[in-house]
Amino acid sequence: MALALAIQFAVIAPAHAQEAPAPAEESVAADGAAEPAGEITVTGSRIVRNGYDTPTPITVVSTQDLQASAPANVADYVNQLPAISGSSTPANNQRGLTSGAAGLNTVSMRNLGSGRTLVLIDGHRTVASTMDGAVDTNLVPQGLIKSIEIVTGGASSVYGSDAVAGVVNYILDRDYTGIKGDLSYGETTYGDDNTYRATLTAGMKFGGGRGHFLLNGTIIQRDGINGVPREWADKGRYLTQNPAYVPGNGQPQYMPANYAGLNVVTGGGIIVNGPARGVYFGEGGTLNHYDYGDNYNPAGNGEWTIGGDWKVNQHIDGTSLQPAERMRGIYGRLSYDIFDNVNVYGEFSYNRSYGLNWGGRQTDRGNIPIACDNAFIPTALLAQYPSLACGTRAPGTTSFSMGSYNADYPTRESDNLRQVYRYVVGAEGNFNLLKTNWKWDAYYQKGIAKNRISLISANRVKLSYAQDAVWNDDHSQIVCRVTRNGSTDPLADGCVPYNRFGIGVNSQDALDYVMGNPWTKQRLQQDVGAINFSTEIDNPWLKPIGLAFGFEHRREAVSGYTPEFAKSGWYSGNFADTVGHYNVNEGYVETLVSLPLNVEFNGAARLTSYQLAGEVVTWKTGFTWSPISDLRVRVVRSKDIRAPNLSELFVAGGGNTNALLNPWSGANARYRGVPQGNLNLKPEKADTWSLGVVYRPSFVPGFGLSVDFYDIKIKGAIDSLSAQQIVDRCFEGNEDLCQQIALSMPDNLAAPRYAYGDGWNRTTGPVPGFADFWVYTVQYNYVGLRAKGLDFEVSYQTPLDRISENLPGTLSIRGLANRAIDRITDNGTQAPTDIVGQNTGSLPTWKYRVTANYVVDDFTMQLTGRGFSGGVFNNNYVECTSGCPASTSINRTISDNHLPGAFYVDAYLSHKFGLGGVNGDLYLQINNLFNKDPALVGAGPSDTSSPDPGTNRSLYDYLGRTFRIGLRFDLGG
Repeated sequence: MALALAIQFAVIAPAHAQEAPAPAEESVAADGAAEPAGEITVTGSRIVRNGYDTPTPITVVSTQDLQASAPANVADYVNQLPAISGSSTPANNQRGLTSGAAGLNTVSMRNLGSGRTLVLIDGHRTVASTMDGAVDTNLVPQGLIKSIEIVTGGASSVYGSDAVAGVVNYILDRDYTGIKGDLSYGETTYGDDNTYRATLTAGMKFGGGRGHFLLNGTIIQRDGINGVPREWADKGRYLTQNPAYVPGNGQPQYMPANYAGLNVVTGGGIIVNGPARGVYFGEGGTLNHYDYGDNYNPAGNGEWTIGGDWKVNQHIDGTSLQPAERMRGIYGRLSYDIFDNVNVYGEFSYNRSYGLNWGGRQTDRGNIPIACDNAFIPTALLAQYPSLACGTRAPGTTSFSMGSYNADYPTRESDNLRQVYRYVVGAEGNFNLLKTNWKWDAYYQKGIAKNRISLISANRVKLSYAQDAVWNDDHSQIVCRVTRNGSTDPLADGCVPYNRFGIGVNSQDALDYVMGNPWTKQRLQQDVGAINFSTEIDNPWLKPIGLAFGFEHRREAVSGYTPEFAKSGWYSGNFADTVGHYNVNEGYVETLVSLPLNVEFNGAARLTSYQLAGEVVTWKTGFTWSPISDLRVRVVRSKDIRAPNLSELFVAGGGNTNALLNPWSGANARYRGVPQGNLNLKPEKADTWSLGVVYRPSFVPGFGLSVDFYDIKIKGAIDSLSAQQIVDRCFEGNEDLCQQIALSMPDNLAAPRYAYGDGWNRTTGPVPGFADFWVYTVQYNYVGLRAKGLDFEVSYQTPLDRISENLPGTLSIRGLANRAIDRITDNGTQAPTDIVGQNTGSLPTWKYRVTANYVVDDFTMQLTGRGFSGGVFNNNYVECTSGCPASTSINRTISDNHLPGAFYVDAYLSHKFGLGGVNGDLYLQINNLFNKDPALVGAGPSDTSSPDPGTNRSLYDYLGRTFRIGLRFDLGG
């Protein structure tokens, strides 16, 4: 086992109650009240100490914080904190159908991704829920959470890989005795998204107090919202390609617009070329002529209509505004003091999470070929446009092309079942050696995540067969051409003709033939064994010297199974089995040393040996200095790492089907994205600086202020270009990236047969239409990332009788804010991009949360204001309305680049009561008190943006006013 030195600062020493409240980076309750005296674990260190003295900023979320927020899920609260951005939620990832990420609640700090934020439960790692290392926070036993400690800085030397942006540690109340529960119900002001939540916890001592048993159960059911039943979503807001734009005419290329729609899709199909262009088919196959609106310019970009018949292009009814969730969890812990100084324990948890999500209707954007002898071509259409019939053309040749959002078959749907098992056995205690008391703990943990991803999707091959419908030889029946021709393809067996002309024109047999349920299973397993020691060594001149060290072994593995039918040919699906594993051995050492002049030094070092990626040393040094008793200055410098995850190493095939802008034709085209793993990946390396001050003036009791600057610079970050970026760079001259484009399915996905140079080149582009091609996305250590900003916290608590002796109760105020300065990505193929302030993403320039809490007798009232600053669509866009410069793939021109910020108010009321020995708490929580609608952002223009609801669900409140009523009770012990 490789020795890993890691000086960590997670100390377990007595913490003394403070008279004045501290800011949140210290171990205090949300309302500013100090934690009670007793031993506490401070995340960010393995040395037991008072949380007030930690050099690394730590935001503490207490039980009171969570109770006053009363979230349907604890992740809903955590993701509102200013330091958290870029997290995956069921709503903002509802299009992630095939990745297994649909339904996940993850945590991302500094917008660096959930894979660079380490999630712990009681200081222990837990198995990831997906191959990319994301941990689903749904699996935390929510009724047992005592606090959440968020380290807002690198901590790899303390906890190992992945703690680049920080650590989120869920602290459980493992010593609870008695019976307590929390029952609540919530819904929106529109009567939807009905949510039920119940937690029940029981704890008891036995064996004369030497043993302790703990059991917790959690049930969460969220009905979600299918479709987008909100008035704000009915305005057809998209980021369109300006219909008047022609390269060189001085018009902006992009134009945010209301009442817009993609005129290449309607529910029952629309003809997009030829003499019948603009004919679309409605209920029962009725013929209609499309109104392209006043802004339509066939000489420019013809895919977007603004005005006219824009409404017939809308299909957000096939999208989940809020996906449904079903979660069940059980957690048990048994511990016993086998000796006075040795405690053994075992833990078990099982979580079952089921997510149901509508991912948007399948769009065929003008790429449906209709043969001249198609038997479903309406007679009325041929009467108006007789040239559409075969005539002198050979039967089977294309007569025209259509586009459709396929209203006759179901929307794309994912049903994800995730089961996570966690087993822990361990022991902890203390002993005396060389007149020094040592604490130790050792544990083994096995975590298993079983994922079943099941989709409802159309099969592309079957649909191509079914829509190519012709008359049989005696002209008595409509059949599939492959049937008439006697095809031997097994997928042609039982082919039922599919009518492309209208809504409600297809039989159930036709739908059953083209639709299917591709599925796959994944199994992730994590095994961890660790032992840790800590002590304090007497120092006759200053405070004792803290020392800790330990060793850890970890194994990560993935395996899976996909039935053959689900591996290819689907619009959504095309799963591939990923198999692989790697081992990690590491050891660490840490120290804490007091120096003269009120200076304290703490340092950590860790040596980590990865089976595939080699050995890496991480370290951390920090100083705190108190020039006066009211002021503390702190600085930390660290080297942190993130190791490549199972997906980045081993993924082979699978991927997504989507659309992008074909730069050769200027039209949108469908593609199949195929991710490829890379066994040559190395760990990412990050250099982190943190500098801050904490001010707690003695002359203002109850007041605290902290300001912390952070600068995280990552080298060799693992990433891949998107399919759109690959195609755009190929078009602009990058020959290497052209090699990642294929025009047909390779024989071997693991060894792709690239088609560049085989019938096309960069100048002329691929085959006409570019309608069916493959783009390979390969992971490399080639990206530089930088996150820089400021964290602010202010807190104040006072009994109101300090102001006037007649005023009852206690008032506490707490404010958190983040000012993002830089979040830069440099992939070496283009100018670095900065996403700070792009309100199409999740990192606004300012993000803040302010809470005012008033407690009088048994009543608690709290108001929370939360929000973020205004921003732009994209920092690289050039805003102009006329005389615009040339628009490029990086610096697009846009008519209006502004997006507004938002401010929301939440309210909480609770009343404590006692009844027959039961302590209870009735509460009401109202989020978005004034029912403020989200800003209309509008996705687009080159992706399949038309199924999106028209706002950014990572930032804006999209549900409207929500109510939650509940009852907490505690029988005590």
